[in-house]
Amino acid sequence: MATAQQVLNNAADGLRKLAKSTGKAGWIAGTTFLILVVPLIIEMDREQQLVEFETQQLTALTAPTAPAAAK
Repeated sequence: MATAQQVLNNAADGLRKLAKSTGKAGWIAGTTFLILVVPLIIEMDREQQLVEFETQQLTALTAPTAPAAAK
């Protein structure tokens, strides 16, 4: 039969392993996010800015002009 000390040691070892594996998973998730998702977000923002710029230019070019003043 296991003593209380052995049970505590086993529990502590289990918690250490859990913390270590959780840290590794967090590192993997964080670096994956930085490598894959952040550039995607930046590119989507650039695309949105380009679309807004093109819309402004199209509106400026196709806006009706004021009639010329009579002389």
